This record gives sequence, structure tokens and C-alpha cells, in this order.
Amino acid sequence: MRRVAEQTAPPESTGAIGAPSAGPPGPTAPGALPGGPTGTSPHKPDAAVVRDALAVGIAVGLSGFAFGVTAAGSGLSLLQICALSLFVFTGASQFALVGALAAGGNPYTAAAGAFFLGVRNAFYGLRLSQLLALPRALRPFAAHWVIDETTAVTVAQPDRRSARLGFTVTGLTLYVLWNLTTLVGAMGAEALGDTEAWGLDAASPAVFLALLAPMLKSTTERVTAGLAVLLALTLLPVLPAGVPVLLSALAAPVVLFLMGRRKRGPGTATRGKTTEKGGRDA
Repeated sequence: MRRVAEQTAPPESTGAIGAPSAGPPGPTAPGALPGGPTGTSPHKPDAAVVRDALAVGIAVGLSGFAFGVTAAGSGLSLLQICALSLFVFTGASQFALVGALAAGGNPYTAAAGAFFLGVRNAFYGLRLSQLLALPRALRPFAAHWVIDETTAVTVAQPDRRSARLGFTVTGLTLYVLWNLTTLVGAMGAEALGDTEAWGLDAASPAVFLALLAPMLKSTTERVTAGLAVLLALTLLPVLPAGVPVLLSALAAPVVLFLMGRRKRGPGTATRGKTTEKGGRDA
């Protein structure tokens, strides 16, 4: 009996005396973002976060010059141009508005297109509200900085502290530079002559693509982005400004649905029929 008990007893730990035994992984450490390493929060030096945020803020902020020049060419006054950058502060929507006005479009139609294009920032806000978890009193002010670039920098951070720092530095740098270069561009538009010949309106989309490209790592992400571009380019000649961009978001559910069916494969249906037949035979 004693020999049987020794054989069935659980093995003792071979670790050092007093060392804690290995157990189930603990909860995510405070400050770690959801989906990060379990039990520990990956660290990124503040200097690295600030460097990356400044690089994005400066690069995109300087393109406000292109907006100022383009807006002046569309017939807007200096006060109207500066008000757009101060209170709207979303480059793609601003370019869509002045582009429609420059083409002779109705102001209300141009504003509606810019509004539809800016709706994407609301979806960014849903994601950033979880990552940043800011105090309620700060959220209305932070919402003004929820744009493509601040979102790209924030979601790339490993923990909440870095995310908040990246969001703040990117937003502040971009907001200040965008408004200053908008003013300079609007005031110097006459010296440049034909603004369309310079192609300055392509600066902001080019910077956004440069930020987006490194984030497309998986096949699903690349296919979704490619289909979205195809939809936007196809619908662009027939729909008002801003609407093709919104409709291109349909690429995501379409690709996810097709990828899901591909993973399930035809074997799923076959197994289901076999199970059903076996139940009837039983």
C-alpha cells in the first residue's frame, strides 16, 4: 500500500526552497494596453516616444502650408482659412472643402462632403478612448486632436503612459505647426501664382499613406486596404467628395467575411451533413 501511495503522489517541486511555484499567468499589469504581454508592461523610453511623435507632427504640420495656398486659391479669405485650421483641424476634410469650392461646387455640398469625410474621426475616437482612458474633463479637448496622425502614433505604443505621451506630443506639435503654416501659406499664395501647378494638395494624402503603409503587416490588412482603394477610385467620379471614402470602409466587412468562409472551407459543410446523417441513423 505504501508503494502504491508513493507512485500515485504528485511530484514535488524541484525549485529552490521558498521559491514561488509556477502558476497561471496573472492579470495584465496596470498601464499595459489590452492585448499586450501578460503580467508585465513593455517599456518604451519616453525619449523614443517623443522622437517619433515629433517626427510625425513636424512632417505633417508643415503640409499646412499646402492647405493655406490651396484655400487661398479657392477664394476663401484669410480669416476663413485660419478659422478652418483652428476649429476644424482635420486636413483631409479641409482639403475636400476647398477643393470642391475651387471646382465651383455649391458651398453646402462642399461642406457636406467634408463632414462625411471627417466622420472617420469618430471611429478613431472609439478606439482611442479605450487606449488613453483620459479623465472626463479632458475628453472634449482631446477630441479636437483625434485625427489620422495622432491615432497612428497612439495605437503604436505598448502601454498607456506611452500612448498618452505620443498622443499629446503629436497633437500639440501638429496643431501649432498646422495653423502657423496655414497662415504662412495663405499669405504667400499670391507669390506662388497657379497653386494647382504645384500639386500641393497631394501633400497631406501622401503623408497619410506613408504612415499607413508600415501598419499593413498581414495579408488580410493588405487585401482590405487594396480593396478600399479600388472602391474609392471607382466611386470618386460619380459621388460627392467624401462619400467614396466612407463607402470604401465596406471593404473591411467584405474581406473579413470572405476570409472567414475560406478558413472554414468546404469540409465544415461536409462534417455537418455527416453528423446530421449519423444522428438520423442512430
